Amino acid sequence: MNEIYVVGMGPGEEKQMTIEAREVLESCDVIVGYTVYAELMKKMLPEKTYLTTPMRQEAERCRLAFEEAQKGKKVAMVCSGDAGVYGMSGLMLEIGEEYPDCKVKVVSGVTAALAGGAVLGAPLMHDFAVISLSDLLTPWEKIEKRLRMASAGDFVICLYNPSSKKRADYLKRACEIIQEEIGEERVCGIVSQIGRDGEHAEVMTLSELADRQVDMFTTVFIGNSQTKEIDGRMVTPRGYRI
Repeated sequence: MNEIYVVGMGPGEEKQMTIEAREVLESCDVIVGYTVYAELMKKMLPEKTYLTTPMRQEAERCRLAFEEAQKGKKVAMVCSGDAGVYGMSGLMLEIGEEYPDCKVKVVSGVTAALAGGAVLGAPLMHDFAVISLSDLLTPWEKIEKRLRMASAGDFVICLYNPSSKKRADYLKRACEIIQEEIGEERVCGIVSQIGRDGEHAEVMTLSELADRQVDMFTTVFIGNSQTKEIDGRMVTPRGYRI
């Protein structure tokens, strides 16, 4: 049985990668991934063989990894953050049905919600929902429904992929939808370039968030009705008596 790994690289900085992920990658012969992530890995493990595909060629990338594993090589498919959170583990397991002689093992990583939450303070101390604003694979109508339901349920909301060149107004649209449910003074936060040079975090209100320009390297946090700002940090109380 040929082994193939799907590895979460963490949010950016090498020290934020889990020990297990690092050990697996060090043991592999071939590392497969999206071009940007492969370039990051080359800085850590330059001696490995790297195979890449661009964005929107995810299925081809998976089959490339399986084909290398069938040659008897130990292969890792790398993803940013956690491989199971908007990563490649699901697709690898689906396509893996075509390769019964390969066994897929998923290696967890630190997703942006957790790493960014630590930078902001403690925004995710209670129930929370993670929603991607990318409509590449999910219709906007479904994203809008999820935003409304999470807001109505008083979840802390963490937004991935809040904006891009083609989706420059999506964060503003999302904030307007959420404001209809919870008002505009809710405590929110953003973290950009998590674990990388230029890391920046800021706490603001929902109305201020709606007018902010962000990019794909920004993670957005929208608090629940109990979330507050403490000395510039975003904190969602768990409910302990103090």
